[in-house]
Amino acid sequence: MIGQWCARVLAHKNFQEPTNGSVQSGKTVTKKTSIPKTSRQRLEQLSARRNMKMARSAHAYVRGSTTRFYQWLNETSVSALPQGPAIWICGDCHTGNLGPVANTEGDVEVQIRDLDQTVIGNPVHDVIRLALSLATAARGSDLPGVTTLRMMESLIYGYASAIKPGRHSPDLFRPPKPIELTVRQATERTWRQLARERIEDTRPSIPLGKRFWPTTKRETKELNALFRTEDVADLATALRHRPNAGKVKLLDAAYWVKGCSSLGRLRYAVLLDVDGGTVVGDDLCLMDIKEGVTAAAPRAKGPGMPRDNAARVVEGARNLSPALGERMRAATLLERSVVVRELLPQDLKLDIERLSRRDAMDVARYLGAVVGKAHARQLDSDDRKAWHRALEVRRSRALDAPSWLWRSVVELMATHEAGYLEHCRRYALG
Repeated sequence: MIGQWCARVLAHKNFQEPTNGSVQSGKTVTKKTSIPKTSRQRLEQLSARRNMKMARSAHAYVRGSTTRFYQWLNETSVSALPQGPAIWICGDCHTGNLGPVANTEGDVEVQIRDLDQTVIGNPVHDVIRLALSLATAARGSDLPGVTTLRMMESLIYGYASAIKPGRHSPDLFRPPKPIELTVRQATERTWRQLARERIEDTRPSIPLGKRFWPTTKRETKELNALFRTEDVADLATALRHRPNAGKVKLLDAAYWVKGCSSLGRLRYAVLLDVDGGTVVGDDLCLMDIKEGVTAAAPRAKGPGMPRDNAARVVEGARNLSPALGERMRAATLLERSVVVRELLPQDLKLDIERLSRRDAMDVARYLGAVVGKAHARQLDSDDRKAWHRALEVRRSRALDAPSWLWRSVVELMATHEAGYLEHCRRYALG
């Protein structure tokens, strides 16, 4: 069982986070880490990290510039894009927000894994956002423009095939080799790997340093109170190998440094012990607490959504990515709306920084099918047929993809490239 394996690992003394002047694996760590002590210091450091992270590559810039995408969308004529059914969409559907996730039974499937921007909206926005992300990855991989064009054809083929009602070919949802490797790694991952990658420690504590900063006294008090509430405590006992009536105890907590997404927002890692697991060999669990904020994605008129941002994220997850949604709860912390979810070893994001020409089309087709499946599960047969027909319009003889998709990608690549270079000038070069 994962819990028993965790207990053995947590008792091991060889895994420690480097600290100022500490020793790890026989090596002295001399680099000092400046750990902020106030909210203002946090904000300053997070802002600097975010800006430098977005300057690393055009693909990283695209992932971190959701607002620029929607600025372009607001400037685009509504008639230029197909109007799909009003359903839950990701709202920020780039490749890094897709990846293997596990349900409470441990089954792994590639789904949308980050839903901060989820709203009830036009599904075509997810398609275009994913197309932009893939095109940027192709550009960063030095692939020719013709390959990017073929990727767009493959993307819309995968998406439209998943939307179309009826039986699908088994190959449609079979991960291509680059993604299959990630799925295999996710399936085989253990809590030990999760602890080392997320908290760089496998003791029952969260080491402070580059990734984790100390919480204030008020934050610690509020976090303890949060996990005494029944609904949130039940989340920690939801997995099949934990006792439903297990007592939940907070062992440690820290502010989680998460670059682009956590700037100015509440974000915490919390280590819990369920039913005395650190003593008798039962389970520990690592919880992620993330503040819900107003979505930048445009919302469809008519259908109602939860007004609370965290509740909106949870509801979107339950519709788009059930494996993830069943592991999430909406709560309130420090008078702000937050999403609480348990991190599992199988949860990984896709790392598609580099693509080969051979894999590019297969990856685009597969990810299109993943997003199409998330959208299709919300539609009945008639709505799926109608949306599939709408996707097939405006095709030319020379391009096996809708003209609106290719035009959108070309325009977005131009505006994001300009934005990226200006970002580098302002932040990377000082």
